[in-house]
Amino acid sequence: MAAQDHSKTAYVILGMLALGKRTGYEIKSLVDVSTRFFWAASYGQIYPELRRLEEAGLVRGEDDAGDGRRRRAYELTAEGRTALHDWLTSEQPLVRELRHEGVLKLFFSDVLDPDEQLAQLRRIRAEHEEMRERLKAVEPGAREADEAKGLRFTLLTLDWGIAYQDAMIDWCKRAERELAAAEV
Repeated sequence: MAAQDHSKTAYVILGMLALGKRTGYEIKSLVDVSTRFFWAASYGQIYPELRRLEEAGLVRGEDDAGDGRRRRAYELTAEGRTALHDWLTSEQPLVRELRHEGVLKLFFSDVLDPDEQLAQLRRIRAEHEEMRERLKAVEPGAREADEAKGLRFTLLTLDWGIAYQDAMIDWCKRAERELAAAEV
């Protein structure tokens, strides 16, 4: 199947399974500490997509009731590995989507008074500063894990995340200065 035949969530799942056999819950947990910072996936997307991928022969599921719970662990098939490779090397235009509620609120902030507008920017900056610190806190462990597994690109992506936070923080500071100067 061609890369365009699957949802982006399908490729998130295929990529996570390329890292090893996992249940839907484990995939979601891994998404929550990795790709959700730039491409989120919910349980409501993951489980139906796992069923579709299994029906398409791209993943193979195996029931595991070892602890009494009904779980199904999945792994990539050869066809799934091929589909992931084809998507990774595809020349299709890249989907770029940014959803940022703070920026959405800022877009409509002309209805606020100047102090409230400045507060919007400060809140956005504070949240990006907090996220930058969270990402920096996981960096040493991520580096160690990646080196142990021979991976490079998860750490490179973490670096992108930190750089994005830094860019947003710098932009907020400039915008705050502009708003403050306009008030004088």
